[in-house]
Amino acid sequence: MISTVKLSTSVPAVTFSKSGLLVPDEIDILNGRLADFSGALGGNMSTSLTSPQGQLATSDAAIIADKNDQLLAIVNQINPDYSDGRFQDGIGRIYFIDRIGATGTTVTATCTGLVKTKIPAGSTARDKKGYIYVSLADAIIPASGSVDVLFQNLTTGTIACPAGELDTIFKAVPGWSGITNAAAGVPGNDEETRANFEYRRRQSVAANARNTLNAIRAAVLSVEGVVDAWVTSNNTSEAKKMGASNYPVKANSIYVGVYGGAAADIAEAIWRKAPPGIPLNGETTYTITDRENYAAPYPEYEINWVTAKPVSVFVKVSLAKSDFLPSDIVTLTQAAISNAFNGSDGGSRARMGSSLSAGRFYADIYKIDVDNVVIELLTLSRDGTTFSTSVEFGIDEIPVLDVNNITVELVGA
Repeated sequence: MISTVKLSTSVPAVTFSKSGLLVPDEIDILNGRLADFSGALGGNMSTSLTSPQGQLATSDAAIIADKNDQLLAIVNQINPDYSDGRFQDGIGRIYFIDRIGATGTTVTATCTGLVKTKIPAGSTARDKKGYIYVSLADAIIPASGSVDVLFQNLTTGTIACPAGELDTIFKAVPGWSGITNAAAGVPGNDEETRANFEYRRRQSVAANARNTLNAIRAAVLSVEGVVDAWVTSNNTSEAKKMGASNYPVKANSIYVGVYGGAAADIAEAIWRKAPPGIPLNGETTYTITDRENYAAPYPEYEINWVTAKPVSVFVKVSLAKSDFLPSDIVTLTQAAISNAFNGSDGGSRARMGSSLSAGRFYADIYKIDVDNVVIELLTLSRDGTTFSTSVEFGIDEIPVLDVNNITVELVGA
């Protein structure tokens, strides 16, 4: 007959409660192991951590605490607010969405040439580094002789495109004579970040709905290449100015603002989710042909939306001068601010229709050297002249940041 032995320990156990998983402090784990050893050795054991038994208890406590931390990490992965990697992908699959793969930098370029020249979607341009960009929608040069066109880098990743970088037509189009970008581009990603994926997942809960603003926004955000979107409506019988830029939204209409993505895909997303017969806003248009529900001649629907215009952000930061700061503190600070702005640090990036606060950048700057970096002042501007601690962007504007617009000063003795 096999006898059973009841095992016991003085180490506090982990417990589950309504607030989640609770784990004991490391000091309580250590004291528990010391008590276990003392009991096994007759109760008069030395509890000095420099003794052999003390060192064994310390090692045991470290092992137990590490496993508790791993258990906490796994439990936290169940919460969409904290999940990452494969766990976040699994939560996304519940909502039938997948993480967006690597994307290229998106930039608004001004194309010049002969009036009425058509620059078709797929036209290509080259920047000063040699990267090739492709246009995302058809464009026709108006009487002014220039038109703004969205281009996307064919090479994926966080490749910067500063103002004036995209300056060469790669494949000629008759009548198209020049190209440049007045503002920096929105950097692409190697893979959709944790924060951006969670933001899109929250919006996706309305993806199966129709005829609602949330459904439209979720559908547009799911379009490949779309960087950001803003959807709202004017339910009054008069035109209404909305957002920080006072964009005039037509009476009884729906407003959709988008940056990035192919025109055909955006139009399809809006058409499938927007209620029929409701006016739309914007000068960007694409004609949808309904071949699913009708025989020829197929009905056509003109879909409108606003292509957001980039607004350059200027940053000024003053750091206390110190002999202990890294020699490349200026470059490191510019990189920290850029990463925070674009959400490369895992946080939220600057978005359409949002307010951007100087406080968003503090944590990333302090990560450079928390012991020696002291931020004296950090201010933001939309024009490079008037600075404040926060800036706002309209529903038709997307904030962009050129590293050359980040000024870092070392002040003090």
